[in-house]
Amino acid sequence: MTVIESAEFLVADTAEAAVERLTLLHKHATEALRGALKRYLKERTQPSASERALFRYPELRLTYHCQGEVPSTVRAYAKVQVPGGYSVTVTQPDAFRGYLLDQLRPLMADFTVTVEVGVSQQNIPYPYVVEQGDELAGSGVTAAELARVFPSTDLSAATDGVADGLYDWATADPMPLALFDAARVDFSLKRLQHYTGSDWRHVQPWILLTNYHRYVDQFIRHGLAQLRDDPRYVRMVLPGNVIIERGTSDEDAQAVAEAVVWHRYQMPAYHLISNDGHGVTLVNIGVGPSNAKNITDHLAVLRPHCWLMIGHCGGLRQSQTIGDYVLAHAYMRRDGILDRVLPPHIPLPALAEVQLALQEAAATVTGERGEALKRRLRTGTVLTYDDRNWELRWAQERPLINLSRAVAVDMESGTIAAQGYRLRVPYGTLLCVSDKPLHSEIKLPGAAGAFYERAVTQHLHIGLAALDLLRSQLDALHSRKLRSFDEPPFR
Repeated sequence: MTVIESAEFLVADTAEAAVERLTLLHKHATEALRGALKRYLKERTQPSASERALFRYPELRLTYHCQGEVPSTVRAYAKVQVPGGYSVTVTQPDAFRGYLLDQLRPLMADFTVTVEVGVSQQNIPYPYVVEQGDELAGSGVTAAELARVFPSTDLSAATDGVADGLYDWATADPMPLALFDAARVDFSLKRLQHYTGSDWRHVQPWILLTNYHRYVDQFIRHGLAQLRDDPRYVRMVLPGNVIIERGTSDEDAQAVAEAVVWHRYQMPAYHLISNDGHGVTLVNIGVGPSNAKNITDHLAVLRPHCWLMIGHCGGLRQSQTIGDYVLAHAYMRRDGILDRVLPPHIPLPALAEVQLALQEAAATVTGERGEALKRRLRTGTVLTYDDRNWELRWAQERPLINLSRAVAVDMESGTIAAQGYRLRVPYGTLLCVSDKPLHSEIKLPGAAGAFYERAVTQHLHIGLAALDLLRSQLDALHSRKLRSFDEPPFR
């Protein structure tokens, strides 16, 4: 079959057949674009009109033929409610194979649908087929010139309209099959590499987000121990795509980890990869709601199973002690960064499965239960600010804090929870009290060092233990609490 012949839409009888065809078409398109780009850089030969027609994303179409009663399912995803056509353009289908199969298999088994795969009308921007940028170096060709010859990034085509409820479902034909199309996904895949310092393919579906590098040190220690002791884990990937394989000696692994130049990257990521596809990624997002929104905007296109915030907070209650934990069951958002797309008066539900997993993990790791655990673990509202020096406005802020019954304050948790709610990624927050700004207990250098030494290891292991508990609850975790009235069939 030639490339042109393969472009037409063909019916796929199985989910596997659909993904295979998506993979074939994406490979043909990217190879054609990459080859034409290479030829232009070398010879200044522009692609012909027929060649340009090859530089397009594959498209997945699904038509729901409602026959009688709609099948009943408690599943929150992989289901259709309205008869008609659905479609989405797809990028990197081979890397997203597991996700695509998880969506298509139950859809095709439970509903009367026709699935077709062909070539879309959406161009692949040339920057998305350039791996490192080395191909462009020394060519003498500017980005502006390339944009005149090849499809370039069109930011108006990469939006979150479906996720934000801005899509007109009443007149849509076809309707969206997924939250993100190919252009939006490719946009984020490139940025993940830029911000985290590692290939996006290394990101695991269970994600921990933190705001202190000391958690990174402990995560690396944990990862190296897992590579040594647990056969499920096969490698660890550090910023710069530095890989430590299972079987590496402790001495060599430690030397590799210590040599990593992580500070080159704004939000370095560390990946503990397992052979069952359920590894863990830790991202040090730094401080502030802008970073929190930025990284979760991009992680969301990978459709992770869960992200948890494990970081430090200021305790707001006299009864709290430095080193205590706060399990957020509500968020008061004063971060300001999402107000236009998710106003702060919209409630963010606590996800029962995540809350229970974090509480059980805390009990298991600390060895404390009942009243002893309640003294260490406070459940309540977390207040998220965009101003690190909010204390200087204490007189103005006090009434709102009092009304909210907030027990802790930070700069990321509310944003991360809001992003999980907005982008349909299960979320949770477990913070550790590192200071009490309203009670004259602040982080002095000596005391802070002693606190970190004691608390960080235990806190990290609580987060990891919670993810272990959640792995066995996938159907419950991806619940209907995060779904709207108008929702694409894919998770």
